[in-house]
Amino acid sequence: MNQSIASVGDQKRALTASTLTFTVCFAVWTIFSIIGVKIKADLGLTDTQFGILVATPILTGSVSRLFLGIWTDQYGGRLVYTLQMLLTAFAVFLLTLVTSYEMFLIAALGVGLAGGSFAVGVAYVAKWYPREKQGTALGIFGMGNVGAAVTNFGAPFLLLAFGGQWQGVAQVYAIVLAVAAVIFFIFTKEDPDVAARKQSGEKHATFLEQLEPLRNQQVWRFSLYYFFVFGAFVALALWLPRYYVGAYGLDLKTAGMLAAAYALPGSIFRALGGWMSDKWGARSVMYWTFIACVICTFFLSYPATDYTIAGIDGPIIFNITIPLWLFVTLTIILGFFMSLGKAAVYKHIPTYYPNHVGSVGGIVGLIGGLGGFCLPIAFGFMNDVIGVWTSCFMLLTVIIGIALTWMHFAIINLEKQRIPELRGPRNLPELESLHD
Repeated sequence: MNQSIASVGDQKRALTASTLTFTVCFAVWTIFSIIGVKIKADLGLTDTQFGILVATPILTGSVSRLFLGIWTDQYGGRLVYTLQMLLTAFAVFLLTLVTSYEMFLIAALGVGLAGGSFAVGVAYVAKWYPREKQGTALGIFGMGNVGAAVTNFGAPFLLLAFGGQWQGVAQVYAIVLAVAAVIFFIFTKEDPDVAARKQSGEKHATFLEQLEPLRNQQVWRFSLYYFFVFGAFVALALWLPRYYVGAYGLDLKTAGMLAAAYALPGSIFRALGGWMSDKWGARSVMYWTFIACVICTFFLSYPATDYTIAGIDGPIIFNITIPLWLFVTLTIILGFFMSLGKAAVYKHIPTYYPNHVGSVGGIVGLIGGLGGFCLPIAFGFMNDVIGVWTSCFMLLTVIIGIALTWMHFAIINLEKQRIPELRGPRNLPELESLHD
């Protein structure tokens, strides 16, 4: 069986099962955005320590993507996906036995395996669809990012149901993930490439052969794009509940719901981004994404400032800050365009590297995930040292600016290689006109 003869039913089954299980995995991966706030209060952690705690699962989820992606190309997504979810469920359950900060960090490494599911799902889903439909299919799969919104919205209510005991939340998550693994294995089939190899007796590519495309600079450029559109998305999904509590004085339930309002469009519109990438090109979608995002983060970077003017009865102090409604609106817009960008990045990969989707998708996902690991730590550190809540958006503005600049000049160079005439001088008068 291969892409060209895979039935529509098999395609839909693979896509639906992968998307639903990825949603569960993503919800587990971001569990510390909610229970971490409770743990922070219980242990008396600083913002930097909190940032490290919520970012630690992101580290494991990022690093594991490269290996899981390659193993998916070699052994098939059905087997790798199932084993990955079962191991993660076991790690989440063990989390409930931890009491010290150091042990929380170790347990969080195991929980982070949930994030590796993305590389598995991308490689698995891409095998079922022809190139002209992969952008839409992978965009739909990527909607599993909505798991972050599920955690930000649902986990606070679950926490209340357990009387503020976060251990109950973790146990529920572990059970749901284990059940999802079993259901996925029962209702899915082996992907077409692996099935065809087994029938022909052909051996899969070695681990080192799968790493061959990583020598291309283009792969690392795609990785930088994903560092922002995905890494920053995860980082903000983890950080915003703490941001709303600290900067605006909201309670955790309200903060979680507002953070979910950011995470939701950052997930559900990924399918739209995939469709747009198929129709108008991933390059155009990336331009729209970066331009819109740099505008949003620039305005979100404006710090709260006190202005003093002379009054009749003495000086009058005005505090200028972004109103909550405007802040929430800008984060929703930001999440929407990040969603489009995530789909556009992964539209590139099966197009340029059809035989190495697992390895290239894995390294791009790894770098993007590292953004989700590094950025919350940076946000906490900058908040502790600088004392300006909006410093996180200042950092994101710089990152987007670098990514946009690199992309633009890389595209110009590619166009010059494709059309040699562009290398010469342009907009100069013709020689004949010089003699007029």
